[in-house]
Amino acid sequence: MIETSPLTEKAVLVGLISDLQNEKQAAEYLEELAFLTDTAGAVVLKQFVQRIPQPHPVTFVGQGKLKEIADYIKVTEADTVIFDDELTPTQLRNIERELGCKVLDRTNLILDIFARRAQTAHAKTQVELAQYQYLLPRLTRMWTHLERQRGGIGLRGPGETQIETDRRIILEKIDRLKEQLKKIDRQKTIQRKNRGKTVRVTLVGYTNVGKSTIMNMLSKSEVFAENKLFATLDTTVRKVVIENLPFLLADTVGFIRKLPHDLVESFKSTLDEVRESDILVHVVDISHPGFEEQIDVVNNTLSEIGAADKKLIYLFNKIDAFTFVEKEEDDLTPSAHENLSLADWRKLWMGKTNTPSLFISAKYKTHIEEFKSTLYEEVRKIHVRRFPYNDFLFELPKEFEE
Repeated sequence: MIETSPLTEKAVLVGLISDLQNEKQAAEYLEELAFLTDTAGAVVLKQFVQRIPQPHPVTFVGQGKLKEIADYIKVTEADTVIFDDELTPTQLRNIERELGCKVLDRTNLILDIFARRAQTAHAKTQVELAQYQYLLPRLTRMWTHLERQRGGIGLRGPGETQIETDRRIILEKIDRLKEQLKKIDRQKTIQRKNRGKTVRVTLVGYTNVGKSTIMNMLSKSEVFAENKLFATLDTTVRKVVIENLPFLLADTVGFIRKLPHDLVESFKSTLDEVRESDILVHVVDISHPGFEEQIDVVNNTLSEIGAADKKLIYLFNKIDAFTFVEKEEDDLTPSAHENLSLADWRKLWMGKTNTPSLFISAKYKTHIEEFKSTLYEEVRKIHVRRFPYNDFLFELPKEFEE
């Protein structure tokens, strides 16, 4: 049994092998859920997995599996059970009744992490809006013990139940938060317009792929970076100069599979930086076994926010952590993911896409000069069109002058 301090929350994770995800995917998703749980400050005691065609509409997992989880919780005194999918209000209510402890789903966990990470008023407002939108349909579960009619002055007759009162309060709060975001969005739009015609480059990618580390390396700034999910929530913009060629570099919030829809909606204003960029540098953690699926998640999110047509550079990071298992000469089975070398991946991606594909280690600054050179050439093409100097001299625009 894992020993934890009295203040450390103990969590149990639950996932499914279903028609929607195979055994390998389920294991990978639970590993990511464990990373999310660690980021939120809890320790994982055990993972439960059930093979079932579709999530049970009432309890997500079958009754037998739910009893097995309940028995484990009694023995270990676990505080929280976290499910690797969004639970319906009905499922949440029934599971809590059976387990007798706090129950979270993936969406709730991500929202909690975002709330912890939010530093600026903009990020806090976006997260709060997403939290209220998530909470609204789940009020029944929270207020069943308070559903009683209230009377008194001004409330003669039927009156309002507590749940109706809270629903009205939350709807009013959501409206106020949306208005606040509109004001912030207008301010951000003015700030972006004030940057003039300067070329804009934005780092995008799955969460925890090294975007902030690359940002710090190129801009010589101190953007917060650590080996945790969603280390960056607020978009950070810095001036970068390569060979006297200036441009703006932005670091954005990382994407993740099964990202809550309400969170995507709330953070669309933050992602305006992506939509208005000239070049997107799609950072990929090539050491991750599921990096190709992560690429698809990011590309789908880019399409969703209307940024799929941007000039793209694929930047495969963490080659220092990449593992390669060489096949035996007499092995005639098709090559698997782990049997492809970096050279194989380079050929594959250069052939698969019509975009530059670079392989680096931001941690050890491997192949960084090649990346800078490629980035310089792409920025230069746009810069020349916007600032057609006769002598081709790249002088800093006034906005960059000290």
